[in-house]
Amino acid sequence: MELRTLRAFVEVVRQGGFSQAAKAVFATQPTVSKAVKQLEDELGVPLLDRIGHRSEMTAAGEIVYRRALAILAERDDLIAELDELRGLKRGVLRLGLPPLGSSTLFAPLFAVYRSRYPGIEIRLVEHGSKRQEEILLAGEIDFAGSLLPVSDEFEAQAVRREPLMALLPSGHPVAKGRKISLADLAHIPFILFESGFALNKVILDACERRGFAPDVAARSGQIDFIVELVAAGLGVAFLPRMIAEQRAHPSVRRLLLDEPETDWHMALVWRRGAYLSHAARAWLALARDVHGKAASGAAS
Repeated sequence: MELRTLRAFVEVVRQGGFSQAAKAVFATQPTVSKAVKQLEDELGVPLLDRIGHRSEMTAAGEIVYRRALAILAERDDLIAELDELRGLKRGVLRLGLPPLGSSTLFAPLFAVYRSRYPGIEIRLVEHGSKRQEEILLAGEIDFAGSLLPVSDEFEAQAVRREPLMALLPSGHPVAKGRKISLADLAHIPFILFESGFALNKVILDACERRGFAPDVAARSGQIDFIVELVAAGLGVAFLPRMIAEQRAHPSVRRLLLDEPETDWHMALVWRRGAYLSHAARAWLALARDVHGKAASGAAS
């Protein structure tokens, strides 16, 4: 079994077809098709069910895909470790960061890191948390920004912990005082982020513990748009305190969410047991130096 055939199969699944996979691996479509057919012949089972121009994984294909991701990730770890052994002066830092909070927490680190390690190339991808975990497990990135807690497949270094704030139209009857609970908000439509944002799960899990499922009026991936929806009276939204305070709006009232287990706890996560290059370890150390004081708990 050759790594090139595994890579070809993985890309066909990931890209959704042979043509797109060929572009991803810089090969021709016949070459990719031949590699997948070679893998199927070697294993003695069909891996893809070809339906017109689409290809769906068979049950055997799902097993091979999962195992192939792990094998290819180990191969990347091997190359990275050998590069470190050779003492390369250049390297690559591969980061996956979420749209929410990255501009505040991670953007300032980039300039410092770049000035300290000018030879290191930084490759950045932005996805929701579910997609981030997939590409992290595949070994395509070194770190992902994600909310704690994370599964046992990952190790984590805390970056920042913030309480959530409820954003309500300033004239709303419940927009009084400094704090508010989910029970007070149960009858109000919720404005959530798009699917894939880890903050949604924090909020919805807390609602479930309170015994209700909120009426979701709208979803968006844009913070400013969500704030404007609140100002227009569409419902209540939730943001980490540091982000809410940056989005002050004359028609929006911010109240601290008085609810257990709803803190926004951002961390850098990586595959458990993965080899971390010098570039990756330097990023972790810088994040620890800059954010260490704010990582362990929310301010009162």
